[in-house]
Amino acid sequence: MMDVIRKVTKILPITLFLIFIGFQSGLLAKGAQNGATAQAPVVQAEHAANALPDTFMVVPFILLLIMIATGPLLYKRFWEKHYVKVSLLLAFIVISYYMIFLNDAGSVLHTASEYISFIALLSSLFIVSGGILIKVDKKATPVLNVLFLFFGAVVSNIIGTTGASMLLIRPFIKMNRGRIAPYHIVFFIFIISNMGGALTPIGDPPLFLGFLKGVPFLWVIENVWYIWLPAIALALTAFYFYDASNKKESVSKTEYTGKVKISGYINFVYLGVIILAVFIDPGVISWVPSLSPLPFGLREVIMFAVSFAAYKKADIKILKANEFDFEPIKEVAFLFIGIFATMIPALQLIAHEAKAMGTKLDAGIFYWSSGALSSVLDNAPTYLNFLSAEMGKYGLNVNVKADVINFVLKDPLYLRAVSVGSVFFGAFTYIGNGPNFMVKSISEKAGIEMPGFMSYILKYSVIILLPLFTIIWLLFFFNRG
Repeated sequence: MMDVIRKVTKILPITLFLIFIGFQSGLLAKGAQNGATAQAPVVQAEHAANALPDTFMVVPFILLLIMIATGPLLYKRFWEKHYVKVSLLLAFIVISYYMIFLNDAGSVLHTASEYISFIALLSSLFIVSGGILIKVDKKATPVLNVLFLFFGAVVSNIIGTTGASMLLIRPFIKMNRGRIAPYHIVFFIFIISNMGGALTPIGDPPLFLGFLKGVPFLWVIENVWYIWLPAIALALTAFYFYDASNKKESVSKTEYTGKVKISGYINFVYLGVIILAVFIDPGVISWVPSLSPLPFGLREVIMFAVSFAAYKKADIKILKANEFDFEPIKEVAFLFIGIFATMIPALQLIAHEAKAMGTKLDAGIFYWSSGALSSVLDNAPTYLNFLSAEMGKYGLNVNVKADVINFVLKDPLYLRAVSVGSVFFGAFTYIGNGPNFMVKSISEKAGIEMPGFMSYILKYSVIILLPLFTIIWLLFFFNRG
């Protein structure tokens, strides 16, 4: 026990220092992005080192974060009416600073590219999944819910956490009609929208980014499955106890057929096209043309085209049964304009600090630091910047594929720590990953009273995830590296 305490006292100051730098230097900004950002290269540390923004530029992000947390509770009418204006205004402040004072249009264009990639994937999956109706004609029980969430966690690695979330959230809500509670949605976010997708590069954006940089496709599942399995098991066990204490009954029905009925099969074809489009990138397939200097690529063109076709061809009865409308994606689209813009200075500063402190970090610190920052920052560039810092310890360059492969073979511990931290910790806040906010919005549209930003963290993340992540640290990263 004393060893654990000593290790914590060693890790805590450095981790808190990194997080402190985040608040003071513009670190804490997050665009939650799952499934998107596969295309654009993330924030480039080399560029950031040449033109670091002033520390006061963290203010727009902190202000936006505070308003996202407090608006729905303290000034709901104002927030619902003006959140678009607030987000766009704060984005405008940061963009103007870069364009006028730093004369840095490159960072703005790069972020625009990331945002378009993000919203293309999220909106296409949202629209396509809205045309698929899944009816589970079974009585909802804690065991059935556990099996459903585990199935979703596995599927997250095949179609991404965003795809799995958009496909499964509505049937999960309907299956539990009459006994649905906020904890159902929170655990859905924990397991399907985040932790589930830690096994493949398709599962979550940081892992796909590692694949683009040279990490072998099968490396993740080979090196993370034995961490993923107990983590998912612990989360499902916690959910079971929550659900077993729920005394509400499902909507009464004299007889259940036990069948699962699926309508809108054509949309699975659209879904497959979207997933395949993720790989339509010059960095993956050499003959894919680049549309530079446009801030998007062929991937995004395909995704938007599929979205349009899927909506135009959708069965109106299915859309009505799913209570489909565009309000959830509208809210996400506008809020994340502000988040993506205000995260520009944040990510440049974390790149600088991670590089400067790389030699002082061990596996545990990489795990906690990348995780803590990924809960409020964009986890894809956070992953890349810590990967760069890790490789710098060995004099290797993250932009050279041969160096990345050499690093993976040389010491997988550090990459494993950052991979797990970047993916798992996205569940810690609503803005920690793209589908989190989307699932929340869809659930509220279905009449579920979801916890607010801080309530989500204090009532669920701190109580459930923090102990779980500590167990993962003790089992796999404590006293290593």
